Amino acid sequence: MGGPGDPPEGTPEGAPGGGEDEYRSVVFDESFVRAARLQEYSALERMADHTPAVRRRPPLHRGLSRQALILVLLIAVAFGTAIYMGVRNPYQSSATRRAVEPLRMTVVPLAPQGAVPGTADVASLFAHSPAAEFRVGAEGIPLPAARRTGHFSDSQVVTALTTAKEYLVRSSLYPEVLTGQEVQPVRGLIDPEQLDQFDQSFSRPAADGRHAPTGWLVRFDPARTELADRRIRVQGTMTAAETDSATLEVTAVHTFVYAVRAAGADAKAAVSLFTVRRELLFRFDREDLRTRQTQVVSAVVEAGPLSCAEDSVSRLRPLLAGQTPQGGGPAGTDPYASGSAVGLCGVLASGAEPKF
Repeated sequence: MGGPGDPPEGTPEGAPGGGEDEYRSVVFDESFVRAARLQEYSALERMADHTPAVRRRPPLHRGLSRQALILVLLIAVAFGTAIYMGVRNPYQSSATRRAVEPLRMTVVPLAPQGAVPGTADVASLFAHSPAAEFRVGAEGIPLPAARRTGHFSDSQVVTALTTAKEYLVRSSLYPEVLTGQEVQPVRGLIDPEQLDQFDQSFSRPAADGRHAPTGWLVRFDPARTELADRRIRVQGTMTAAETDSATLEVTAVHTFVYAVRAAGADAKAAVSLFTVRRELLFRFDREDLRTRQTQVVSAVVEAGPLSCAEDSVSRLRPLLAGQTPQGGGPAGTDPYASGSAVGLCGVLASGAEPKF
């Protein structure tokens, strides 16, 4: 016979322990009970009238704990910082850059062979000069066709050419630069490693082939000269070439022609032409292309009519209409002085002056 709790036919075969063993795999532990959506009222709570036997519990807030959220946030911040430092690390870019060379410059004054021709009619002055067919302003600095190189894309070559053109415009055409009021428009385009040389050129000018302001830009002595016409005539060429896998170079050769007269003179005063030929070599590495700045490697400047006896290092002092050059040659050259530049002076060809 079976026990008091056993069925008459006994415990089913294959199920030891009977019906109780069938539900032993279901464990109603404390976490299971707490997770239940329904909760039975206590006996005291059920004594109130019309109180249901059970009540619905508020849902449990499932998700990450506060500590876990803070940990995830810290990991995200650390990961973002590591990426930012890897992209912006200054040591990474400077370590791979080639050393930036200082600018080498030569400024050659061109002395006229006689009195400087001039007239009050600016249009007639240009029409009778070799600059008659020159374009006005930045239109005289057209960009050549940009073609990709072995290691630089079309857009990178265009960036180098447009940056070089912008340097020419700011350093040769900006009125505030020409009158000596500003240098910042030009300074902003200089590679940071050349800024010390640039600043020293203006704070302590020297005829040493390294620190002549007129090697960096065109500027006149405002106490003696003013522009009679702001429509400066320009003509020249630009070429771009890859020198190695990390460097682009742009060569720019341009002639700028300015109509000038004595400072403070009235509009009827005679006007003369002043010509500046600039041959500049610009160098760009990938950092320069990214920042749209440039290294000015060399500058050869020929300007006239000037007097060889005048100082052309700091400012240009053109000979004006009717003036003749003073006697004397360029500043003396000391062959025993290290680092000194050769004093140069040329003769302005008569064909370069207007013919009336």
